Amino acid sequence: MRVVKEAEARRNEILDAAGELFGQKGFDGTSTGDILGKVGIARGTLYYHFKSKEDIMDALIERTNATILHAAQQVAEDKSIPVIDRILRVVMALNISSGDGSSTGIMEHIHKPQNALMHQKVQKAVIRSVPPILASIISEGIEQGIFSTPYPYECMEMVVVYATTIFDNDMVDMTEEERMLRILAFIANVERLLGAAGGSLMSVMQMFGGAGEANVEHRDE
Repeated sequence: MRVVKEAEARRNEILDAAGELFGQKGFDGTSTGDILGKVGIARGTLYYHFKSKEDIMDALIERTNATILHAAQQVAEDKSIPVIDRILRVVMALNISSGDGSSTGIMEHIHKPQNALMHQKVQKAVIRSVPPILASIISEGIEQGIFSTPYPYECMEMVVVYATTIFDNDMVDMTEEERMLRILAFIANVERLLGAAGGSLMSVMQMFGGAGEANVEHRDE
């Protein structure tokens, strides 16, 4: 018996299958035939929802990013959370590499060489979407006297571009010690960029684990 599904349900089913296959075989290693076989649909049904495999990838990235960015936006709008804590929580919510169940398949495999195109598209979406969320919090911090900068959006754009490049697992080879030194320098320079008090953003170290705390104390002596 032929199973007819609602358009949105069928679309999500295709995306779920594609995400799993991209994770297992890479984008280039997955064919539309693989997706058809996994979902159990005819080629015409696939092309009714998506024009190409690239279109499926774009939709999958958009769906995953929308879920993550929605969670980050909710945190950003919660005025009951102090400004600096909110920045930390937003960035942690945006940690797409850990993600939740909705991001498995595509995001946990995004750093594989065979998924370089997906990686690039995710990075582009993050650079476009994250600075406005963070800039809104920075603007609150300016009003509260925590920060002092006429460029909240531009500052956050610089921060996001650097963070998604230097702290990306694929872009720069670093030892753990080199990584921690870069993190310390990054936080110190973000404080200067935002006109914040020295040491006021060191709680951001929580995002990277506590390994740098001893180094923070040592460098402050």
